[in-house]
Amino acid sequence: MSKVAFIGLGVMGYHMAGHLKSGGHDVTVYNRTAAKADAWVKQHGGASAPTPRQAADGCDFVFCCVGNDNDLRGVVLGDNGILAGMKAGATLVDNTTASADVARELYEEAKSRGLKFIDAPVSGGEAGAQNGALTVMCGGDQDVFDAAQPVIDCYARAVTLLGPVGSGQLTKMVNQICIAGLMQGLSEAMNFGSKAGLDMEKVLDVISKGAAQSWQMENRGSTMCRGEFEFGFAVDWMRKDLAICLEEAENNGARLPATALIDQFYAQVQARGGKRWDTSSLMHLLAND
Repeated sequence: MSKVAFIGLGVMGYHMAGHLKSGGHDVTVYNRTAAKADAWVKQHGGASAPTPRQAADGCDFVFCCVGNDNDLRGVVLGDNGILAGMKAGATLVDNTTASADVARELYEEAKSRGLKFIDAPVSGGEAGAQNGALTVMCGGDQDVFDAAQPVIDCYARAVTLLGPVGSGQLTKMVNQICIAGLMQGLSEAMNFGSKAGLDMEKVLDVISKGAAQSWQMENRGSTMCRGEFEFGFAVDWMRKDLAICLEEAENNGARLPATALIDQFYAQVQARGGKRWDTSSLMHLLAND
C-alpha cells in the first residue's frame, strides 16, 4: 500500500479520499476549510495537514480535486503548494475538471522538479464518488499511468489512459458536451410529453428500454417530471465546465453551436435562482416559461 495525500475535500473529494483510506492506503488530507478535514479524519482515520505542502510530504501519490484552474494553481504551486512538498519521483494525480492548458503547464512544472503528473478528471457525480464507481479519464505518460492505476482503482469503476497530458481534460470536455445536449433533449421530450397529457412515468419506463435510453433518463427522468432539482451536479459547475469547452473549441476550430446555446439556457436557470440546482433543471425553463 502507498502513502498518499488528498487535497480538496469537496462533494467528490471527500468520498474519493475515503475510498483510498478504505483501500488500505496511508492517507493525509488537506482542505481549505480545516473543519472539513477534521471531520474526514474523525470518520475515516488517517491524518490532516495545515497546508498542501505538508500533506504531500513523503507521499508516493498526491491526489487533488478542487474547483478550477486558479484553485488548482493555488494548491499546486508556491512555497506551500503540493509540488514543494513532494519527494522526488512521486506522482500528482489531478482529478479536477480544468483546462488542458493548465494540465500541460503543471506537467512541465512537475517534470522540471523530478516529479510526475497525470490529469485525471472524473465523471459519475456524487453518487459515483460515494460508491467508488467513478469513470476516470487520464492524460499522461504510460509508465506513470501504469503505476498510478491500481491506486486510482480505489474510487473508480473504469480508468483509461487517453493519450498525453491534457487528453484526460479534453475527454472530460467531450463528456460534458454530450451531457449538455442530452439534458436539453430530455428536458424538451419530458415537457412535450407532459403537455400532451401522457403519464410520463409510464413513458419513461417504456422508452428507457429502447434506443432513447441514457444515464440521464434512468437517473433524472422521474425527478425532472416531478420538478425536483435540489440535488446533483450544480448548474454553476456545469457552466464552469462548458466555459472550458467553449474556450477550447475557439482554440481548435470545433463548432459547438448547440453547446453555446445550452450554456445560455443554464445562465437563465442561474438567473431564476437555480445556481445549485442539478443540471436537469433545464426542464424548469420549459415547464415554467
